[in-house]
Amino acid sequence: MARITYWNPEDEKFWNAEGKKHAKRNLWISVPSLMLAFIVWQIWSVVAIRLNDIGFHFTDEQLFTLAAVPGLVGATLRFVYTFAVGTMGGKTWTVISTAILAIPAVGIGFAVQNPETPFTVMLILAALCGLGGGNFSSSSANISFFFPKKEKGTALGINGGLGNMGVSVVQFVTPLVITSGTFALVGGKQVMSNGQEIWLQNAAFVWVIPIVIVTLLALFKMDNVPGAKQSVANQFVIVKRKHTWIMTILYIGTFGSFIGYSAAFPLLLKSQFPEYISLAFLGALVAAAARPVGGWISDKFGGAKVTAYVFVVMTIGALGVIYFLNAQQFTGFLISFLVLFLASGIGSGSTFQMIPNIFIPKEAAPVIGFTAAFAAYGSFLIPKLFGWSINTTGSYVTAFYFFIGFYVISFVLNWFFYQRKAAAKAVVKQAG
Repeated sequence: MARITYWNPEDEKFWNAEGKKHAKRNLWISVPSLMLAFIVWQIWSVVAIRLNDIGFHFTDEQLFTLAAVPGLVGATLRFVYTFAVGTMGGKTWTVISTAILAIPAVGIGFAVQNPETPFTVMLILAALCGLGGGNFSSSSANISFFFPKKEKGTALGINGGLGNMGVSVVQFVTPLVITSGTFALVGGKQVMSNGQEIWLQNAAFVWVIPIVIVTLLALFKMDNVPGAKQSVANQFVIVKRKHTWIMTILYIGTFGSFIGYSAAFPLLLKSQFPEYISLAFLGALVAAAARPVGGWISDKFGGAKVTAYVFVVMTIGALGVIYFLNAQQFTGFLISFLVLFLASGIGSGSTFQMIPNIFIPKEAAPVIGFTAAFAAYGSFLIPKLFGWSINTTGSYVTAFYFFIGFYVISFVLNWFFYQRKAAAKAVVKQAG
């Protein structure tokens, strides 16, 4: 494949003649790569709930920790991954970051087969799953270079939304593959306390071949964009921008909620409504599917306006969860939680659409990665906050009051800095 030597997506003639086809090819390879990253990142959200059933003896807090630690590591790695695209090139980094996902996938496959595997080993493997968490920052930064400003919201929404779908994919596929010996390429079966036979290693081993395939696709079919490379020092100027930090708060409220709720939802269901655990994948599915819609709507009507509605709806959803949790009424609980997931997905798309309209292109890419890094801590903090809430107050409800407070603060910041007419006129000058 010929190497791209010129790139300017804002040049309409170049875009229509050549740029669009290259951009779309890179986008459609980036999507499965990011999806696999999310699958590996969130694999513990479904593996953890089965461990004690096959002979492990971990406490609830330890299980929540296994679901949370990949979020902590992944969020931290996002700071590194943010600047990797500008330093090494998007194609190069996609190949590397996809290939290393095989390490935790293989490790988990072997570890879960032995109930004597120490918690420390499981914790290390959970931390290695954080390698998948870092990919979102680099993937989003890379894709932002490929598309013109008028299409960035939609492109980033597709990349992020379908990539985020990995969370629901792993939560849907895992219960299916662990109940069949057909996929047991390595190792034997385990017998649960109720006598059912499962092959828990399949939850990890089944992703190894797709990881290899997508790595090869990235190697031979993706491109390093000319002019996208810049030093870490040049990229790091974004930390001096006020709007970097404001957008980070907004993205924590949207994507941080999505990824945190996704990590905790299966454990919450098993704790409160165990008979409905098979529906755990629905939340992440709804949020991921809504993200491209959020990007598209924001391209049409403005990201700040969409984001404002998002925080109102998330507040209503959280209040609904509180009410129905107290009432122990499953249908209302599920609908309220799905409203939360839906709004967080749309908001993830709308906030990402705002960034390229606030910052110049070379700053927008690292800002996208930087905000995504902070927001990813939601996948650690939200499960840990749920664990704290149940241990301290005997209920998960307390945690939701914290979330509501954050949504109210985010709504006010969005209105003050981006939604008011006076703020909208000044924002570009302030950001750049």
